[in-house]
Amino acid sequence: MRMLRSITIGQHIPGDSVIHRLDPRTKILSTIFLIVLLFLVNSFVGYALAALGIALVIWASKIPWKRVIRGLRPLLVILLLTVGLHLFMTEGRVIFQIWFLKVTWEGLSRGLMLGTRLVLLIIGTSMLTLTTSPIQLTDGIESLLKPGKKIGIPAHELAMMMTIALRFIPTLLEETEKIMKAQMARGADFQSGGIMQRARSLVPLLVPLFVNAFRRADDLAIAMEARGYRGGEGRTKFRELKFQRLDLVALVLVTTFALVVGVLF
Repeated sequence: MRMLRSITIGQHIPGDSVIHRLDPRTKILSTIFLIVLLFLVNSFVGYALAALGIALVIWASKIPWKRVIRGLRPLLVILLLTVGLHLFMTEGRVIFQIWFLKVTWEGLSRGLMLGTRLVLLIIGTSMLTLTTSPIQLTDGIESLLKPGKKIGIPAHELAMMMTIALRFIPTLLEETEKIMKAQMARGADFQSGGIMQRARSLVPLLVPLFVNAFRRADDLAIAMEARGYRGGEGRTKFRELKFQRLDLVALVLVTTFALVVGVLF
């Protein structure tokens, strides 16, 4: 249950920092630039500079470091698996050998680089949802996808689906925790046993979780229909998105940083 509380994707922390005040489109574009940068960089110096940039964003957002780092806990197994596979499966200069498993310098370097990339991706993308409310995300995604309407891309519907998915991640995690506590009170054991036994013990958890998820989806659809929701055509917004001077400065800084680090490293 501690692991469930550690998931930060979809959670929003209200605030009045510089990062919170940025236009959602600025933050979405900056996140895309970060993702592209992390896939272009191929050296530890480049990753160090990217980590420094992300650290400055976290500092400017005034979000506690513990809250950000805690989001890595649920993905620790994936991180270890990523590093381990490259450590033992990459050919090269052997550091040491255990039976038929060889640990190579090239595998160690590749595993650490991919592990670092994954960590920075998780932290960097989580800052988008931590500093941006679901409504702002919807408006930002819809605005960025609006030019695609000319070729048939349903901008409003895609933005709505993505935002609803992000919005209900914390709700489903809370529902999972309640179901686990209720079943543990009835004698269910989710901790002991091997992998197969733990997997089997999750079946009684998944069934009511899926039932509740479909019930919530049905309630949401009824509520949207009752309020007259008929898609994005003709809809107005209470708050219109406007690019400020701060957004322009932020985009210039992020773009310049991504180009310099991506080209040089």
